[in-house]
Order: sequence, then structure tokens, then C-alpha cells
Amino acid sequence: MAPVGRGHLGRHPEWVASTLNSPPSGSSPPLPICACGLVLGLRLMLSVPLCSGNTGSLDRLLPPVGTGRSPRKRTTSQCKSEPPLLRTSKRTIYTAGRPPWYNEHGTQSKEAFAIGLGGGSASGKTTVARMIIEALDVPWVVLLSMDSFYKVLTQQQQEQAARNNFNFDHPDAFDFHLIISTLKKLKQGRSVQVPIYDFTTHSRKKDWKTLYGANVIIFEGIMAFADKTLLELLDMKIFVDTDSDIRLVRRLRRDISERGRDIEGVIKQYNKFVKPAFDQYIQPTMRLADIVVPRGSGNTVAIDLIVQHVHSQLEERELSVRAALASAHQCHPLPQTLSVLKSTPQVRGMHTIIRDKETSRDEFIFYSKRLMRLLIEHALSFLPFQDCVVQTPQGQDYAGKCYAGKQITGVSILRAGETMEPALRAVCKDVRIGTILIQTNQLTGEPELHYLRLPKDISEDHVILMDCTVSTGAAAMMAVRVLLDHDVPEDKIFLLSLLMAEMGVHSVAYAFPRVRIITTAVDKRVNDLFRIIPGIGNFGDRYFGTDAVPEGSDEEEAACTG
Repeated sequence: MAPVGRGHLGRHPEWVASTLNSPPSGSSPPLPICACGLVLGLRLMLSVPLCSGNTGSLDRLLPPVGTGRSPRKRTTSQCKSEPPLLRTSKRTIYTAGRPPWYNEHGTQSKEAFAIGLGGGSASGKTTVARMIIEALDVPWVVLLSMDSFYKVLTQQQQEQAARNNFNFDHPDAFDFHLIISTLKKLKQGRSVQVPIYDFTTHSRKKDWKTLYGANVIIFEGIMAFADKTLLELLDMKIFVDTDSDIRLVRRLRRDISERGRDIEGVIKQYNKFVKPAFDQYIQPTMRLADIVVPRGSGNTVAIDLIVQHVHSQLEERELSVRAALASAHQCHPLPQTLSVLKSTPQVRGMHTIIRDKETSRDEFIFYSKRLMRLLIEHALSFLPFQDCVVQTPQGQDYAGKCYAGKQITGVSILRAGETMEPALRAVCKDVRIGTILIQTNQLTGEPELHYLRLPKDISEDHVILMDCTVSTGAAAMMAVRVLLDHDVPEDKIFLLSLLMAEMGVHSVAYAFPRVRIITTAVDKRVNDLFRIIPGIGNFGDRYFGTDAVPEGSDEEEAACTG
């Protein structure tokens, strides 16, 4: 597959002839037009302020791609993750959830698959990345743009950038230390904070973006292959090779229409920095690539081959966690990290009511809420407290206790876990709440992460993780793993549940021995459908009044989060 030729437009007569003046009839064919001639033609076309007509002239300089894509319009860097849906140019794909990325020990067994996309400025790297994402049709793909990692400029460098005299196409312009640390954390499945770069002001925005949950990472940038340590993190390296004249036209259109630049400044920057940097730093890295994609997004054959390879790699990374949990840790004594609410006659009486299949919905809700309140009050006693002295209205000192942490955050595992939120709010003033949606895949039987919303700076909080029932512990383990990936210390996580099976207790305690497990009761067994025996039934159906599906049906198994 030969790359497209560079350096002149004579190889593209079908679109050159439609944009530049044709020679008089009968005259000799035009000579190949060099980049200088292209620049001169563009100067004439763009010597007046841009309007819709001039924009159309620029559009005609681009060869037809045949995809009908609208040009991207952005003034800030793009880094994003794609759970739980994927939007393409034609449709919205509601993807499956994220399957387990860890083993029964709670540790990540295989890293995310990282694809590096290199190439010259405006070569179509972002478009190729988007096409790969769409063709993969898998959930939890993270797009990481090198544009986000420009260094913070000094005042002098800001002034140079405003005059188009700062070299943004040099390796020194990028914060490779931050790039490498970010990519490492993403590959390890952890949450990262990514800066947002504003091209109009040449500066980072105050707010950074959170990225999390990468099965596949696509890292794109002009210097994607310029650092040895960075190269070692990439599982596949792709170089997008696009004709230099096409890249110049794209850059002119992008910088003028989207970034507020003028034609003189763009051309000055291109001749002084962009083209020399490509020749010196970027083009030589083509030899490091596993795949070279000529013509960029127009090369659908190359993109299909890339997608096939990525799919094969993802299949090798598939894990089975629930089956391993079902056969592990049996006949062991219950762990010391488990705390069960004292089984007083009152507590046992409430359990009798909510376990009774004849109990009405109103009574089920009432007594469940009472148990939740008792459970949360009991859990709060395990938080760290320190001595403090206050003065009473009588003017006397009282030696008491006060909470020794920074903040308490509640995280509910949807949907049943959210029923515990009112009880937490009732006893913890100004508590923050996050949510995690985990469901069982009907075909594989594995838990899958579909959605999460966590408060900022959760890593500094004590986190109360809430789910009404825990059978195998698969969903609870996934939720704990999510919190750990967001840098919440293991010993600051408290797993609360109204009812747990011994299997679930062992699974969570074995994987995360410093997580405190707190419940009102522990039942002995789990049946073949991962239901707790004797159990409580489907807590969500009974609480919300939704129609329960027949015992043992596929729908019932899919609805259970375990």
C-alpha cells in the first residue's frame, strides 16, 4: 500500500483543477504546483475576511472522502471516555457494560489496550481515532489527545504565542512527564485528571476533565512516538500519513475558522515551525509504527484491519470472576472485618417481617427503612473519632468525641442501594452521594459496570458503599474496585448491606481485606441462580413494587446484581 505522494498537487488533478484557475484553452498543461504556489493561491482567496463563500472555497481544496462527515469544531483539547453509550455520525449505540477488569483477588490482571496514533499536524489523527472507536463498537473506550498536555506558558512565551512566534510543534512544548503518568494510570484501570487546553488563549483551563474506565485507550498526537518511555506503554502504534499540501489546507481552515487566527499568522507559523518540525521530529517516527495508514480516514481497509486486531486482543483479556468466586473461600471462618448488627428480638422481628413473602409492600418498605437506619447508625461507630472538649450552656467543659475525618460520602449501587440513601442523609448532615450502576450480563453471568457518578475529591473521604443484598459479592467487588481506582484508600471503604451471604462476605474480604463489611444478617447459602438462601427475594422488586419475573427465568438472572 503505497503512501500518497507529497510536495506537490500534480497528483491530485481531479480537485486541483476545480479550485485554481485553469489555463486558457489550447495552452500547455499546467506544471506541478509546489507548496509555495498553494500558499500564494490561498493568500489571494483569504485576503478578505472569512465568510461563507470563502469557507466554501477552502472546502473545495480538500479531496472528497465520501463519508459525509462534518468538520470538527473545537477550541479546546479533546479527551473523553465513552461509557455508557457511543455516538456516531448516524446513530447512538447503547453499549454493553464494562466487564470485570480484575480477578477474584480484586487486582487487575491485564492492562487496558493502548493504541498510539501519530502523524503530522492536521493529518486526520482525530478522525481516524473516531472511525476506530465507531468500528470497534465496544464500550469504555477512552480518547486521550496530546493537545491537552501542552506545557503552561510563561508570560514571555504567551506574548510570543500571540505573535505566532512560539513553537508548539517542538517536543519541549509538551509535558511528557504528565502524559506518561496519565497513560500509566489509565492502563492500570485507574481514574485520571486531564487538563483542558484552550487554543484561543494558549493556556490550560481551570477545570480538568476526569477520565476513567478504559478497556481501550486511543492516544493521539503529533509527538505520540517522540518519547521512549511513552512508546513502551503503547500496544499498537499507527502513523497517519497524509499529503503535506492537504495537511496545510486543513490547518488553515481549522486555525482560521475555529481558533481565531489569521491567514498571515497561520502561514508564518507553518513555514517557521510546523513544516520543519514535521521533517525533523515527526516524519522520522514513521519507522517506529506498526501500521502506516496512507490517506488517513479515507483508508477504510487499514482501519478494518486495525479493528480486527484490537478485537482479538480484547477477547484474550476476557475474565470470568463470578465462577471463581463461587468456588473459592468456602468453609473458612467469617473474617474479622465483618460486623453484624446484634440480633436483638427487635432486629429479628423486623427480619421476620421483611423475609415473609406475604408481607405487603407498605410494611416491607417501613421495616426495611427501620433496619437501614439501625444499620447506618451502627456503621458510623466504626468511623475514626478524636477527643474534643466543648462548653455546655452551664459554662462547664464536656470531654467528648468528634469525627476525625474530612468528609463522609455515600455511594449506592443501583438500584436497590439507593433505597438506603434517605437513612444516610437522616443521620449525616450534608453528606455527599454518588451512584454506581452494575448489572449482570444475561449471556456471560458476569457483572458489568454501566454507569457511575462520583463526587469530586472522593479520595479524601470515608465512603459508605450501600447495597441492600450481597450474594456472591461480584457486584460489591466491582464497586469497591471502582472506588480504589478513584484513589479511595481501602481502609476508608465501608460496605453496608441489609443481608449478605457467606460467599459474598468471603469474596469481598479475601479480595479487599481492609474494607469494613457491615450487615444486619448473614445467610449460609446461595442457589444456582446466585440468590441468597433462605434470603429475602428480589429486594428491588419488593421495595419499588415492580413486577417480579418467574424464579429461574433468564430475565430474573439478568436483573440480579449479586
